[in-house]
Amino acid sequence: MNIFGIGLPEMILIMLVALLIFGPKKLPEIGRSMGKAIKGFQDASREFESEFKREADRETARLEEITPTAAPEPVQSTTEPIVVPSEVKEVVTTADV
Repeated sequence: MNIFGIGLPEMILIMLVALLIFGPKKLPEIGRSMGKAIKGFQDASREFESEFKREADRETARLEEITPTAAPEPVQSTTEPIVVPSEVKEVVTTADV
């Protein structure tokens, strides 16, 4: 068992120290308030995540409305022959030897 990088022996030590500091009568109240705080944090985190996702979806929809859906124009290629100078031909033929 490993919670937040704390193993079972460390967890027992923390509980014993808390028992000595706060006493047995105060521990249930502290546990309850910690549980409520953690639940509140999780709820706020979930709310933030859902709000963020909702805004991202709205922005995506807005961008899809703005972006034109027309197909791109086809690229017209020119197939003109390339003229190679005679000096280049000489260099290529002598390099093959």
